[in-house]
Amino acid sequence: MDKTTLPRVYAGQKHRIPFFVKLLALSSLASLTCFGYWFSYILEWNHGSQVPLHAAQIQARCRALNTKPGPPSDFYDRTVSDRFVEGTKHVWIRNATIWTGRVQGLEVVRGDVFVMNGIIKVVGHVDLQSMGLNDRDEVEIFDAHGAYVTPGIVDLHSHMGVEPSPSLEGAQDGNSFHGPIVSWLRSIDGLNTHDAAYELAAAGGVTTSLILPGSANAIGGEAYVIKLRQTKERSPTSLLVEPPFGLNTSDINYNIPPRWRHLKHACGENPARVYSGTRMDTIWADREAYNEARKVKETQDAYCEKALAGRWEGLGEFPEELKWEQLVEVLRGRVKVQTHCYEATDFDGFIRLSQEFKFPVAAFHHAHEAYLVPDLLKKTYGTSIHRQVPAVAMFASFSRYKREAFRHSQFAPKVLNDVGIPVIMKSDHPGIVSRWLLHEAQQAHYYSLPEAAALSSVISTPAQTLGLDHRIGFIKTGYDADIVLWDSHPLALGATPQQVFIDGIAQFIHPLTASKSVSGLKAPKTPDFEKEAKAAVEYDGLPPLRPKESTPQTILFTNLTNTWVRKGNKVHSIFNDLTSATDRAERGVVGVKAGNIICVTAKGCERFKSLVDRTVDLEGGAIQPGLVTYGSDLGLEEIAMEKSTIDGPVFDSLTHTIPKILGEEAVIRAVDGLQYQTRNSLLAYRAGVTSGIVAPTNEGGFLSGLSVKFSTSALHKLEPGAVIKDVVALHVSIGKGAQVSTSTQIALLRRLLDGKVKGEVGYWFNQVKKGKVRLVVNVESADIMATLLRLKAEIEHKIFTETNLHKELKLTFSGATEAHFLARELRHAKVGVLVHPRPYPYTWESRRIIPGPPLTPRDFVSYLISQGIEVGIMPQGTGEASVDAWAAQNLRFDAGWIHKISKGRVSKIQAFEIASTNVDSLLGLDLEDDDEEIDPGALVATKGGDLLGFEGKVVAVLQKELGVIHLFE
Repeated sequence: MDKTTLPRVYAGQKHRIPFFVKLLALSSLASLTCFGYWFSYILEWNHGSQVPLHAAQIQARCRALNTKPGPPSDFYDRTVSDRFVEGTKHVWIRNATIWTGRVQGLEVVRGDVFVMNGIIKVVGHVDLQSMGLNDRDEVEIFDAHGAYVTPGIVDLHSHMGVEPSPSLEGAQDGNSFHGPIVSWLRSIDGLNTHDAAYELAAAGGVTTSLILPGSANAIGGEAYVIKLRQTKERSPTSLLVEPPFGLNTSDINYNIPPRWRHLKHACGENPARVYSGTRMDTIWADREAYNEARKVKETQDAYCEKALAGRWEGLGEFPEELKWEQLVEVLRGRVKVQTHCYEATDFDGFIRLSQEFKFPVAAFHHAHEAYLVPDLLKKTYGTSIHRQVPAVAMFASFSRYKREAFRHSQFAPKVLNDVGIPVIMKSDHPGIVSRWLLHEAQQAHYYSLPEAAALSSVISTPAQTLGLDHRIGFIKTGYDADIVLWDSHPLALGATPQQVFIDGIAQFIHPLTASKSVSGLKAPKTPDFEKEAKAAVEYDGLPPLRPKESTPQTILFTNLTNTWVRKGNKVHSIFNDLTSATDRAERGVVGVKAGNIICVTAKGCERFKSLVDRTVDLEGGAIQPGLVTYGSDLGLEEIAMEKSTIDGPVFDSLTHTIPKILGEEAVIRAVDGLQYQTRNSLLAYRAGVTSGIVAPTNEGGFLSGLSVKFSTSALHKLEPGAVIKDVVALHVSIGKGAQVSTSTQIALLRRLLDGKVKGEVGYWFNQVKKGKVRLVVNVESADIMATLLRLKAEIEHKIFTETNLHKELKLTFSGATEAHFLARELRHAKVGVLVHPRPYPYTWESRRIIPGPPLTPRDFVSYLISQGIEVGIMPQGTGEASVDAWAAQNLRFDAGWIHKISKGRVSKIQAFEIASTNVDSLLGLDLEDDDEEIDPGALVATKGGDLLGFEGKVVAVLQKELGVIHLFE
C-alpha cells in the first residue's frame, strides 16, 4: 500500500486527535488488559496454580504459625468476665488481711477487695460512691474481721472427673490402653460433670484444676484447665478456662494470639509397665512420634514460605495431619508440656528429647529425685533463652510407693526453692484428694519451704506454669474473682475456708460462720531442718534415719509447756498448760533416767541435780505419749509396688484356691511377716509414732488373719521390745468390692461365729465368741454395718440362750466412713470405730460422708466422739482401706488436724487418745486405768511445740522398757 493512500495521521501529517477519541482508546486498552488478566487467571486455574479464593486466610494462618500464646493486648480493658453469670451481685470483702501473690508472694496488705462482673475491681480502700454504686442492695458484703484472703488454689495435676468419685467401672476415663503414643486424645472428652470431687475440692479452697490424662502412655493426650464452679449449662466445656481456639468451632481468628494448650507426657515405670517395655522403648516411642510431627511442621513451613511470597503454583491446601497436630504445636512452642517423671534417668532422657526436638517443658510432675539433680533440670531446652527453668510439681510426703519414689525427701521443696527452681505442690487427685491440696503446702512449709514460696506453690506458681497468670493466681485489679476467705492463716494446721468465690460467685450457701476474734494471722513457727535437708542431698536421698544416740543417761528436759503420759486407756496431763509462760523459770522441767521419768518441775528435780548428765532445752516443747498407727501396711512393706519388698496378700478361701499344703483352716499371723528398719517405719518413729499394729494384707478377700503390735524403732524381731504383742485381733473385710456377694460374706461370718467351722479358723472365731479376742471388720457401708450389728446381737442372744451368760462380742469397725448414720446404735452396741480423719467418697459404699466445714458444721471424727462412740484414727492416705506405709509419719498431723478443725470440741488429750490409747483399745489391747502401759517407755519429747502442730520437732524418745533415751539431735 502506498503511503498516500493512508490516513493523513499516518502520513506524518500533524493533525490534532480529539480528546474523546483518546479517552475511548485508553478505555479499550484497559478493558483488553483486564480481560487478559482474567483470561490468564482462568488458564492458570485450569492448570492448578491460581491464587486461592481464601488466600488471605491462608496467609493469616501462616503468619500466625509461630505466634506465642498469651492474652490479647486489650485483655485488661475488659469490664465483664467471659465467665460472668448475669444477675450476680457485686462482692465486697471488708477488713481482710490480703495475701496478693505479688512481689514473689511477700506482699500482704490490710484492706478490702471489691468484685464487679466477675472481675476484681478494687484492692485496698473501697468507695462505693466513686464507682457509682449508691444502692448497697446491689452489693453482697462480707466482713473478714481481719482474716486472711488469698487467690483461689490452683491444682496443676488432677484427674478429677476422668477418675471419678465414687469410683465406678463405667466412668473410668483416665487412661487409654491403645498404645504408648495417643497425643491426639483429650481429657475434656471424658470429663464427668457429676463427680463428687468438684464441690469437695472447692470446699478446700481449690478453684482451678488442670485435668490430665493418666500416665499409662508415653504421651497420654491433651489436658484442660477447668474451674470448679458448676455452670447453668452443666457441660464439661462450660467449665473450661480459656480453651484453645478451635475446640468448639472451626472459626479461628489468626490475628489474635492463640491460647496455651497442655500435653501430658509420662516417663519411667508407668508406660513401660503397661506396654511391657522399658524406658528405652518409651523414649523411642516419643522420638518416633516427634519425628513424624517434625516432618509435618517442616512441610507446613515450606508451604507457608511460598504462600506468604504469593507463589501459589502447585501449593494446594494447607498441609496438616490431625493425628500429629498437637505435637506440631509443641514443636512451635505453643503447648505447655506437663511430664510425669520421677528419677534422674527419666529427667535426663526427657531433657535430651526436649533438646533434640527443641521444645520447652513447663513442669516435671511427681519428680521425686528432682532435688538431687537441679543442674540437670536447668539444661532443659529453652531454659537459657526464656530464663525459666521447668517447675517441679510434687508431693510433700506421699512417696516410697514404688522404686521411682524411694529416694523422695520431705525436704525436696526447700532444696529446690533454694536453688531457684519453681516449686509446685499438687494433688494427683484422687492420689491425694484435691480438697486437701493446701495441706501439701502446709507440710512443705513445716519441712522448711519458706512461707511465701509455700503459699505460692499452690496458687501463683501453678497459675504461671499454666500460662494463666494474667487472670488467676493473684489478687490484682482486672483479675478473675477467684478468692478464698480463710478462718486462720492458710499455712496453719486445720485452716478452713469460710467462703470461696469462683468468678465472683460465693460457692456455699451456709458456710462455716466467721469468728469475729481472728487469731493466727502469722504462719506457724516451724522447726529448723537445715541439717536434715543437707543430709538428704549428701546421702543421695537415703540419709541415716536411726537415732543419733541411744543412752541410759539422766537427762533434764527444761522449758516445757506440757507433759502428757499414758496410764491404761487414758492420757493424763502431768502439769497444766504453760504455753503463756514467758519466763523460762516458769516453764516445766522433767528429769528422765534410763528412759523413765524420775521427777517433774524444777523443785521436784532439785534433788537429782547432781545425777544429771546433760540438759536439753525443749524451747517451749512438750513430752507426750508415743502414737500408735494402724490401717497402713507399715511393718509388712518397704516399697508397696515392689513384690520383693512386701509380705504380700494372704490366700482367702472365698476368693482363692488354697494350696493343699497350707490347709483350708490356716489363719495367717502378721507377726510372721514383719520387716524392721524400713524407711517408712524409721520416718514414722522420727515423727512420734513409736508402735504400729498391722494385720495381714487382704486384697479384696474375706479373712485377713491375726494382727501384731510392734516397735517402729527395733533393729530386728528378736530384739527386746521389737514384738510388743504377737496376737492383737482377728480381722475380716466385708464389702461390695469382693468377688462374692455381701450376703455370702455375712453368711460365712455367721457360720464362723456360730461355731460351725472347725480347725484353726474355728478356734480363733471361738475365741472371738468367748470375748477373748476382738473381731475387727473392715467395712464402709452403713447398710452392712447395720447387718453386722444385728448379727452381733443374734450371736450374743444365742450365747445367752445356750449358757445363760451375758457374753459381749467384742467388735470394732475399721474404715466405717458411713458410721454417723448409726451413731446411736453403735453406742448402744458398744462398737467403736477406726476411721480416717478426712472421709472421702472413694467408693459407692463410702459415698455418704460428713464432709466437715465449710459444708457441714461438724467434722466426722468430732461428731462421732460427741455421740459417745469410741474413736481411733488411721493415717490419711490415698484410699479408703489399707493405705501405703508412707502415711504413718503424718499421724501426728492427722490427730492435730482433728483438734484444730473441731474448734476445741476435741481437746488435745482426746486428740492424743484417738491416735494412741483408743487405737490400742479398739484393737483389743484393753487396759484398766491402774494397769501398766502396753509400751510404757513410749514417750516423745518435742522441741518448739507438741506433736499436734507444725511447731514441734521430735528430738528424743523415752524408751522405759529398753532403759534408754533415743536422741535425734
